[in-house]
Amino acid sequence: MAASVLRPPPVTVAPRAPSSSVAALPRPPSWGLRRASFGMSSQSPQRTRTCVRMRAGGSGLLDSPTITSQPEQGTDRVYKRPPIYKVFLHNDNYNKREYVVKVLLKVVQEISVDDAVTVMQEAHETGVALVVACPQENAERYCEGLRLNGLTSTIEPAGC
Repeated sequence: MAASVLRPPPVTVAPRAPSSSVAALPRPPSWGLRRASFGMSSQSPQRTRTCVRMRAGGSGLLDSPTITSQPEQGTDRVYKRPPIYKVFLHNDNYNKREYVVKVLLKVVQEISVDDAVTVMQEAHETGVALVVACPQENAERYCEGLRLNGLTSTIEPAGC
């Protein structure tokens, strides 16, 4: 019985007020808060609601404005073609013919086995052969790939 006398009485907690006491207060009109219009007309635009799945499994609604202006119909985009470059393979006395064909097929996926053999044979006989003509980015990639595999290659602009 002595133990119950030494215990303090239980504490009761009063219920809490709403989460934000400022939000619960009515806003007087004298505060002068206005919404920014950002160049929009006084009429409110129609809005669409999009349902989005949340990671926790619930769903929410996002307001996204409706696009009201249509793109101009008379404008045509003119795309400029990238400049064309030629990739050349040069003859060397170090690599075997089979290896050259194998590297050409590995690096330049556009050519067939027959084309690779023809390019190798032409480079062997004349000293240089045209591998492919393509945009500059691809030509640089092919030239670098051939060089990394021990072959000598160059690129040149195709010209007009």
